[in-house]
Amino acid sequence: MKAIGFTESLPINSPKSFEEFELPTPTPKGHDLLVKIQGVSVNPVDVFVRRGSRSKLKQPKIIGWDAVGIVQAVGESVTLFKPGEQVFYAGSFKRPGSDAEYQLVDERITGKAPKHLSIAEIAAMPLTSLTAWEALFEQLEIDPENKVDNQSRTILIINGSGGVGSIATQLAHWANLKVIASASRPETIQWTKEHGADLTVNHRKDLVNEVHNLGYQYVDYILELNDLDGHWNEMAELIKPSGRIASITENRRPINLKKLTTKRAKFAWEWMYSKSYYQTPDMITQHQILNRIAALLDQHIIQSTMTQALQPINVDNLKKAHQLVETNHMIGKVVIHN
Repeated sequence: MKAIGFTESLPINSPKSFEEFELPTPTPKGHDLLVKIQGVSVNPVDVFVRRGSRSKLKQPKIIGWDAVGIVQAVGESVTLFKPGEQVFYAGSFKRPGSDAEYQLVDERITGKAPKHLSIAEIAAMPLTSLTAWEALFEQLEIDPENKVDNQSRTILIINGSGGVGSIATQLAHWANLKVIASASRPETIQWTKEHGADLTVNHRKDLVNEVHNLGYQYVDYILELNDLDGHWNEMAELIKPSGRIASITENRRPINLKKLTTKRAKFAWEWMYSKSYYQTPDMITQHQILNRIAALLDQHIIQSTMTQALQPINVDNLKKAHQLVETNHMIGKVVIHN
């Protein structure tokens, strides 16, 4: 099979930042599905990993953590899917990625693809949807079905126009929360409002003043999606007593958890790959989440955040997609499909 990868970390405009390789088509075993890839998308994690190799690799590294495709064959333990079905998933951090003709993925972290979306629209969704869902409904412990109580609760989503933020605002709105999303440009402010934000604040200004100016002293929940270090003190001040904070971005210097002591507030990390990385007993919840996301998409309760699509899947288009993500000004998601 053909695959696109790299053997050393190079600037994206370098001729060898991505190359096409011929590799053996893998064979599914156990819970594995062999999927023929139809579309992929590029996330910040792709850029982070591509830049992160310190020495030349002996074998090409294939990345890519979003895919939609058709099941070609299944391992002997598979019960959830059969050949011919269209699926979507974000895959595992420990296995070769989706920038290839075929990929192996565990059925327990795979969902049945939405029926009424294009390949490009579907490819944009798995990683960000899983991250947003787990952050909101597992780590922040929001019950999406408790819409009566949720209508009196407020969430602050920092960076509402990014990949995860664009889904989190929609899911929080669906859960009936009052959604305050941060955005700093006219186009991102408009985007967040179109994707479920009731109110917006500017994360380039003092968030405490910004939220207070909206008439809120505290918020019940905070989802941090950009610059944990820069916003920590603001979040500690804004979180309600017994409130909850979750973050998907790591700190680069120590954060002072003592600031949450008197409020008895909770802080949690969200890393979408944890379940597959550690093969946790609840891994199958990602299959269930993706099926819920597919239903919400088909019912038009949430919408795909695909904003740019490139065709076909090849080295040139993968480079273009990485360049777009590297600008740090992407609104929504960029997809490559056949």
